[in-house]
Amino acid sequence: MKAATARASADDSVMRYHDARFQTPAAKLLPTQYLVVDSDMALVTVLGSCVAACVRDPLLKLGGMNHFLLPDGNVGDGAPARYGSFAMELLINDLLKRGAARNRLEAKVFGGANVLKGFTSNPVGTRNAEFVRQYLDAERIPVTAEDLRGIHPRKVWFFPRTGRVVVQRLPHAHDAEVLAAESAIRARLSKAPVTGGVELF
Repeated sequence: MKAATARASADDSVMRYHDARFQTPAAKLLPTQYLVVDSDMALVTVLGSCVAACVRDPLLKLGGMNHFLLPDGNVGDGAPARYGSFAMELLINDLLKRGAARNRLEAKVFGGANVLKGFTSNPVGTRNAEFVRQYLDAERIPVTAEDLRGIHPRKVWFFPRTGRVVVQRLPHAHDAEVLAAESAIRARLSKAPVTGGVELF
């Protein structure tokens, strides 16, 4: 049997832990990170206006998740993984390098909430959601499930071996926490660039 492998963005800094809810090894992805695995584990992230794409080759039971902040931008600015255009390329290329077939890839996409009250004109959550759908359509990767837009932050568990995804829509009490985390990442990137079926309940 093929050995279980995993790779994260740039410096392999994705946090590993034991997920008590599902009693499984897990990895928590922060903005700008991605991870591809063929092991029996969960990839977990929390999303506000950000988007996560979960892309999988069902034959190989190989899959990965990314987490991006903005749809596109200047990838030469030292922090390209913040942008969906680069984050999607990183994730798909890693899957292909590991033997996935492009014509078998399927995606599930999440996030893009407009959690800031008063946003009415072209909010970033909406732009992220539109970007990921357009990107996958252009790449001819079918979207088999999604939970995009809306006003609530989300916590997502993706199980690449089976393709199962569980999404928890978080109450507005979590808005400030999610927004603070996303804002902190944006601030850090601007000052010190970084290299490098759905169940709802």
